[in-house]
Amino acid sequence: MKIMIVGSGGREHAIALKLSESDQVKQILCIPGNGGTASIPKCRTIGMNVGDFAGIARFASVQGISIVVVGPEEPLANGLADYLQSQKIPVFGPTKAGARIESSKIWAKELMVKAGVPTAQGKSFTKPEKAKEYIASQPAPLVIKADGLAAGKGVVVAPTQTEALLAVDDLTSQGFTTLVVEECLTGAEVSVFAVTDGQTFRTLLAAQDHKRIGEGDTGENTGGMGVYAPAPLVTPELMGRIEREIIAPTLNALKAKQINYCGVLYAGLMITPSGDPKVLEFNCRFGDPETQVLLPLLATPLEKILTACVEQKLEALPPIEWHPGCAVCVVAAAEGYPGKYRRGDEISGVDAAEAMGVTVFHAGTQSRQQQLLTSGGRVLGVTALGEDFAAAVDKVYGAIAQIEFEGMYYRRDIAHQVLPKPEPEPTPT
Repeated sequence: MKIMIVGSGGREHAIALKLSESDQVKQILCIPGNGGTASIPKCRTIGMNVGDFAGIARFASVQGISIVVVGPEEPLANGLADYLQSQKIPVFGPTKAGARIESSKIWAKELMVKAGVPTAQGKSFTKPEKAKEYIASQPAPLVIKADGLAAGKGVVVAPTQTEALLAVDDLTSQGFTTLVVEECLTGAEVSVFAVTDGQTFRTLLAAQDHKRIGEGDTGENTGGMGVYAPAPLVTPELMGRIEREIIAPTLNALKAKQINYCGVLYAGLMITPSGDPKVLEFNCRFGDPETQVLLPLLATPLEKILTACVEQKLEALPPIEWHPGCAVCVVAAAEGYPGKYRRGDEISGVDAAEAMGVTVFHAGTQSRQQQLLTSGGRVLGVTALGEDFAAAVDKVYGAIAQIEFEGMYYRRDIAHQVLPKPEPEPTPT
């Protein structure tokens, strides 16, 4: 079979690499791909714009593509899956209506409330002054969210009312016309992914990512600076609750709206101190960088899962199997990210890193005249597997130290929550 992947990030590199492992997959076409996908023998990178729906459909038809996998949220929110379906091309990814679960915080919130899905209390506003009046009446901390796609950076956790008011001004100045103000849930964040054919679903391993730019979870939100899986916090019992209380009712609510949701439903959850799961947000695609730890652990061939979903035969798929062990991914970012960042710097040391037994996923890279250059804010993701988290962390940090580019930055505390605590020093007698 031949599979097309739409997107250019680390997530798409991870999907392409996983699919390339299967004898059933003869060729993978990446639109537009990146420096990493270009290095996979089975892959062809195609310099086509992800917004060229007609061009993508024509190319998929001419090439005899079995499945188109849409990686990022923006083309889904703009209706790429709808267009491909109209041309009778199988696609893994929800329609524009289904993608609203990510593209509109308000629509998603209303869906959750109606379905009884546990989530934070809040209100939406189209006028900044009304949002500010509401903020003044609420105890801090508060969460301010932009209603629209914001590349994972449209959420501000404001410890004080003053910072919440400033967040309203900041998001409004970026062009967001509708804001959501919510209570701030406390606890531990986890990412849970369900693949679905619209009728049934299967959950994948839970992961925990690190969204803040700074160590100790400080500074601005990013698309994700590192991640680990499986998340020990999500026990089989808790995953059962998440499936019953969150995933199933959400998919049922989508079906009630006549939305046949085929693809990934990604639930960003807060596990409260009392152990209850609550939804922070939904996304309509695989996570980035979560995909870079989940797929290396996946034992079931990925194309079998994709095929079962697009053919609406997921119920007949045997249970999804996983390799033993743990995975940790650390993201190397460009100087200035998540704001205005450097680009065009030469990258070295990738081969030396991979020689240490890790996988280097390309996120913001491009190849030019035999040179690998930075082209995005999140440049590379280095993933290591280990029999436990300590082994994976040792390997990933040893490998990422081999990589160099001007202004390179990465967090040095990824997965710190799951590492063994050092033994206390004995008290002198």
